[in-house]
Amino acid sequence: MTTSTALPPTSQPAAAAVAGAAPLPPDWQPVPEFQRATDRVTLEQVAERLRQRNFGPVIVDSAEEARDEVLKRLPDGAEVHTAKSRTLEEMGVFGELMGSERWDMVRHKTMAMDRKTQMREIRKIQAAPDVMIGSVQAVTESGQMVVASAAGSQIGPYSGAAGQLILVVGSQKIVPDLETALRRITEHVQPYEDLRLREQIGMGTFVARILIMERDYIPGRTTVILVREPVGI
Repeated sequence: MTTSTALPPTSQPAAAAVAGAAPLPPDWQPVPEFQRATDRVTLEQVAERLRQRNFGPVIVDSAEEARDEVLKRLPDGAEVHTAKSRTLEEMGVFGELMGSERWDMVRHKTMAMDRKTQMREIRKIQAAPDVMIGSVQAVTESGQMVVASAAGSQIGPYSGAAGQLILVVGSQKIVPDLETALRRITEHVQPYEDLRLREQIGMGTFVARILIMERDYIPGRTTVILVREPVGI
């Protein structure tokens, strides 16, 4: 797979500056092979293989274009939930959604609820939103999408509970096969998440659940926005 020059370990994707995403943890050592944008031919081949698997691929050049593609798919008043995602933060999608009253944001509801007395209701609200927006940790060249999680709150909505699913994927997340996808998670993504959480809340994390999305059951349910430039981790 032809790739571009690797980013220096301390650099951030250009998209990070768009929405003021938090700085990368200074101790994180990214794996260069997992930071590189893929080439145009491979990206188009992956899009076709996603299409064959009942996913709806869209290719854009930049994070800004990806942001526009996400927002134009959200009708006013739609119930929307987002996975915790640096990709969405870098694109400005998370800030736009949380700062607007155009949509019925699940996070606005759950943030106002008492986690000691209303956890059952919180779980139910988060479990099956009308629209779920997020990203994945890797996409194989054959079109499989791989998601890693600790708590697993996004796994249910991704796999089938959400009415519509919109995923934004930087081309640096494309890998040759499932073995490399799992290595991308363990060597590149999980160390970042662990350091990020240690900085923010004083405790780390681990991979507890992995979802492999082989295909979609319902055509048209899942949109995958492939971004030529690196965005997210």
